[in-house]
Amino acid sequence: MTGALNALRYRAGQFFAALRPALSADDWAQVEAVLGRDTPALALFRRMSAPDRRHAVAVLRTVRQAGEDHPALLQAALLHDVGKSLGLPLLHRVVIVLLNAFWPAALTALADAPLTTARWRRPFVVHARHPEIGARWAAQAGCDPLAVTLIRRHQQPPPATSATLPDRLHRALYRADGLN
Repeated sequence: MTGALNALRYRAGQFFAALRPALSADDWAQVEAVLGRDTPALALFRRMSAPDRRHAVAVLRTVRQAGEDHPALLQAALLHDVGKSLGLPLLHRVVIVLLNAFWPAALTALADAPLTTARWRRPFVVHARHPEIGARWAAQAGCDPLAVTLIRRHQQPPPATSATLPDRLHRALYRADGLN
């Protein structure tokens, strides 16, 4: 129960952080430095909601503060949640957090449907599949193949001991996402 309460506290903090103003000019400069100006990858970033863009920039900052600067990791930091832009309203996000904390089996059952499912249920499917959706879009936008892999795997716990570059970058993204 303590873990669930900590998760709720964390998500409440995310909710209030989402009420902050839009990205600053400096934030946009950082985004363009990673994704380029007028690129398909930047167009993907712009598709995200303002709170998701702020979250992505926070993940980018956390990754950089940890000393990471691999271009694929920086792309993945900014685009890891782009699949959510397919449709994940705030009310559903709140319900997802509560179900994940108190009734994960129900969340899994709600997400087990095609993307063409009924309107009320579709956001649960989007939430569950957003890593795959985002990875597909990132590949179509010409992102680094390693960034695509990181986006696809960003919600899966990374291997704790592997020293390969993909696994090290996966750990960095997973950690930064969890902190933001």
